Amino acid sequence: MTNITENANLSGLKRENFQTTINGKKTDLYILRNRKGYEVAISNYGGAIMAIMVPDKDGNVANVIQGHDSIQQLTSGNEPYLSTLIGRWGNRICKGQFTLNGKEYQLALNDGPNHLHGGKKGFNAKVWEARQMGPRSLALHRISSYGEEGYTGELDVTVEYTFTDENELVIEYLATTNKKTIVNLTHHAFFCLAGAADPTPTIEDQICEINADFYLPTDETAIPTGEILKVAGTPFDFRTPKSFGKDIEADNEQIKFGHGYDHNYVLNKKEEGELSFAARITDPKSGRTLECYTTEPGMQLYTANFATGYKGANGCTFPRRSAVCLEAQHFPDTPNRPYFPSVVLNPGQQYKQKTIYRFGVTK
Repeated sequence: MTNITENANLSGLKRENFQTTINGKKTDLYILRNRKGYEVAISNYGGAIMAIMVPDKDGNVANVIQGHDSIQQLTSGNEPYLSTLIGRWGNRICKGQFTLNGKEYQLALNDGPNHLHGGKKGFNAKVWEARQMGPRSLALHRISSYGEEGYTGELDVTVEYTFTDENELVIEYLATTNKKTIVNLTHHAFFCLAGAADPTPTIEDQICEINADFYLPTDETAIPTGEILKVAGTPFDFRTPKSFGKDIEADNEQIKFGHGYDHNYVLNKKEEGELSFAARITDPKSGRTLECYTTEPGMQLYTANFATGYKGANGCTFPRRSAVCLEAQHFPDTPNRPYFPSVVLNPGQQYKQKTIYRFGVTK
């Protein structure tokens, strides 16, 4: 148990540094604190998680997510998706094109020839209405207007963050539409279990397990080829725990395309939409662990292969491969692959997703 006063802020982040007005909407910082005294700090700009303060095996508390310490840094940082909400579309759509009800749609091309993470100004760059519901829960809401970033339908979205007394960060998504559309929401949390620092240590010694027998290979622009391949006998096999560093530089075309891991795993599921174990990461030095559970069929594993050492909160720097992302989602380019699990949302239906990030320690 950590002894902290009622008004203490473990992360050192200052609320006033996140308070401004953008396009007539106020931004702020919200602290979720559980009964053990640990904290999560979230901005309503982009739903960005600025801090997750949890202990290591010796009880030392550190920030295990990469974030910023001011709204100015958040809105102008080198990595626009750093630990933010992603929508309307998580991951990529080939050439930004898809057909729905016989009509062709063209989305912004903001990742080479492809559409990425909702476009040039996706959910990561929007101010959300925020409502804190007690010390451990925050609800964010916004209406994505018809035609926003080229998408059809008006999408009404609520995302709720809860930080439980078991050090679980629970993210629940709910969305409805007034016209048939596609939706694929996720959170792009950059986890650094060793603790954010200057520089933040590499994740290459961290041990990873992923509950998936199959993954999606991609072309050189990170678009799935359409194949669903077995992980067995490849660098993508994490069914038995191994370090990220073991195969991250393997002589493998897929590893070279991604400059490391940047691939979607087909999670093992007994039934569609069940909340089940997706992945576990252990940092041997600190003893911190992270488990991911999700209702989603897929999870993008990304090992921060393109980080450049840019600055974050409290003078921390984030070099290449100093974080890992476990992006629970539907598969990339699904609108163009009818045999992938559907991403179509109709009026009268609800899009629902639940993902849990559980922090612990191993002695």
